Amino acid sequence: MSPARHPRARRRRDTSRAPPARHFPRAAGATSRPWRRRTGARISPGMADPSSPSAPAASPGGPVAPPGGLEADLLLDRRRLKRSRGLWRALAVLVVIAGVALAFAGTRENGPSALADLGLGGPHLLRLTVSGTITDDRPLLEAIDRARKSSSVRGMLLAVDSPGGTVAGGESLHAALTRFRDAGKPVVALFGGTAASAGYMIAMPAERIFARESSVTGSIGVLLQSFDAHETLERLGVRAETIASGPLKDQPSPFRPLSEEGRAALTAVVSDLHAMFIHMVAEGRHMPEDRVRALADGRIMTGRQALAAGLVDAIGGEPEARAHLAATHNIPADMPVRDLRARDLRERAFGASFGEALGSGVASVLRGTLKSVVSEGLGVDGAWAVWQPSGR
Repeated sequence: MSPARHPRARRRRDTSRAPPARHFPRAAGATSRPWRRRTGARISPGMADPSSPSAPAASPGGPVAPPGGLEADLLLDRRRLKRSRGLWRALAVLVVIAGVALAFAGTRENGPSALADLGLGGPHLLRLTVSGTITDDRPLLEAIDRARKSSSVRGMLLAVDSPGGTVAGGESLHAALTRFRDAGKPVVALFGGTAASAGYMIAMPAERIFARESSVTGSIGVLLQSFDAHETLERLGVRAETIASGPLKDQPSPFRPLSEEGRAALTAVVSDLHAMFIHMVAEGRHMPEDRVRALADGRIMTGRQALAAGLVDAIGGEPEARAHLAATHNIPADMPVRDLRARDLRERAFGASFGEALGSGVASVLRGTLKSVVSEGLGVDGAWAVWQPSGR
């Protein structure tokens, strides 16, 4: 019979085999890397190595106590960073795919917008807003031609708030709107605060013109301006020398008075452009040219006066225009209306920036101003169809 074991006596540990592996809870933010095996124990990345001298003391046979939360916080931050990077990469891929799809759709010429070409549009009206100075704008003309070819575009609301602009700019926009109308799509014009001179010219393809009672319109005419600064230059001791191929090549010129021959030649040009303007109004308003010529002395009118003179059809705005289209062309009054963009989606998404748009606008204004101040010779763009109140 074996002697009785003292109750406090400890059983000798069998060191022939390693203690069973213990599974410790993974620290917050720890990765899924396999733990290293050290003397039968497993050490997670978020726990200190017991063999290192700086490791905290552990109880014999017990789990290794995790250190402070510094390393766990670093691992957690790294995991969050990887997750955020993945999210941004996914968004970037989606943006690129959407941009390529819209750019491909924008290359088609049977619609005014890529969304309509992709089948996301449906029947709708276009609203073309013309404001400020009217100049020759090729992207806008191309956008109108794309709208003309689109089967989803049912018509156009032409909103005008402009005192006019160059004769060439008004003529080109008038021609584009005429092609749109001749394609069987109605155009209705809406006058805002001002629709004078070239602003009135571009509304001639419209089958009906609505104006406010206080709208300023009319001003059917053409002007060409220059100035004579030769006396001021003489007082300053400055004399300009000009070598021209003919007596009319430098007419008008700010460096010498306008000659009688030059005045006659420029008057003939302005008269011809004026006659063209009168013909556009007579054709668009279905009026005899003699009646239009009596009104085409450059005078401006309010909307009420223009209605009495036959230059507009009714007083009203967009609701009245929508009602007219519903009554005459069976276009529902609640049909969606979209603004016509001068640039397609490719240019708006990739090729255009605010700086480029601002730079081109400033360059256009400066170019027109310099042509009036220091004439390069007389081109069509040198003549303006614009309402310009006298400063005298």
